[in-house]
Amino acid sequence: MLRGYLAGAATALALVAVPAAAQVSDDLVKIGVGTDLSSLYADINGPGAVSAAQMAIDDFGDTVLGKKIELVSGDIQNKADVAATLARRWYDTEKVDVILGSGASSSSIATAGVAGEKKKIYLSPDPASSDITGKLCNPYTVHWVYDTAALANGTGSAVVKAGGKSWFFLTADYAFGYALERDVSAVVTKAGGTILGGVKHPINTNDFSSYLLQAQSSKAQVIGLANAGGDTINAIKQASEFGIVKGGQKLAGLLVFISDVHALGLERAQGLNLTEAYYWDLNDKTRAFAKRFAEKNKGKMPTSVQAGFYSAVLAYLNAVKAAGTDDSDKVMAMLKSMKWDDPVFGPSYIRADGRKMHSMYLFEVKKPSESKGPWDYYKLIATIPGEDAFRPLSASECPLVKKG
Repeated sequence: MLRGYLAGAATALALVAVPAAAQVSDDLVKIGVGTDLSSLYADINGPGAVSAAQMAIDDFGDTVLGKKIELVSGDIQNKADVAATLARRWYDTEKVDVILGSGASSSSIATAGVAGEKKKIYLSPDPASSDITGKLCNPYTVHWVYDTAALANGTGSAVVKAGGKSWFFLTADYAFGYALERDVSAVVTKAGGTILGGVKHPINTNDFSSYLLQAQSSKAQVIGLANAGGDTINAIKQASEFGIVKGGQKLAGLLVFISDVHALGLERAQGLNLTEAYYWDLNDKTRAFAKRFAEKNKGKMPTSVQAGFYSAVLAYLNAVKAAGTDDSDKVMAMLKSMKWDDPVFGPSYIRADGRKMHSMYLFEVKKPSESKGPWDYYKLIATIPGEDAFRPLSASECPLVKKG
């Protein structure tokens, strides 16, 4: 798998002249992973993200341009101030060359702001808000795995086409939830559906009863869960206790990861539609990576975000090698010139707005009777080309995008 990836990357980079003398600042290429190591998103990124990043370094060979590669990690707690403080310290004091991660959209947006200010590279596999490559874009940030526009064009569109015309949202009360509700609402209304209302809840909510009662009383056909991780799990579990689905309303998990389905179990999660960039059982490459990841992570299959850390570290190191330097401007120019066959996401490239482009997939969670073994949870409904999944450049608010 790795040889195929490196060969593909080498082909993509062959046309670019490499400087005769390699230049690496501080004689070290330092990679920082900021992630949620202890809170509600820790199963989505967390220790698995650190593990995936290290796997990429090991696969690359531990050195680039003859210099050692070092990985550091930190817990950002999904807090914007913590993430920004860590990013400043890493870039300024600890000489970190590239930061990956930052968990929630709010903390990731904070890190992106610091990266833009410091003119340092930030690759973000885990946040969702499409504003990261929209009005908040900067030349040093790449949004790596998915975003709220792709989730809306996948899950939101599929649920409307299946007859879910009236919606009520349970929305996480921060940047990610707002962006997801906004982008899904646009898809629903464009398709002729209606938004009957919504309610916002704090991040890391344990008791959804009052919010679910409001959703139930709205009589909406679809209750859109514009939240993630532990919040999605708790909302689905408590909706089951309230008999909401049995009462005729449908839950739409707008951001669901395989770790969530594993925690819920197929009995509760069956029938959910979800949109993902990666699933371990898609093809030989995804299975090969997942098997190796599971061996290092207590048998757990990787989430799309954890796969994104692996992918982003490998792409970054290949760009450093091709550019002959770890200079941020030259490496980012190289990243945006590449087209490569990513080992987990398939054919990929990065747009001017910093959006990494690749296919997305619409899945349905299997019934217990359909599952053939551990982690066999999804059946593929549709493959969505990146150009159809993500917001088109023509509709972008990113100031880096030249409008014709």
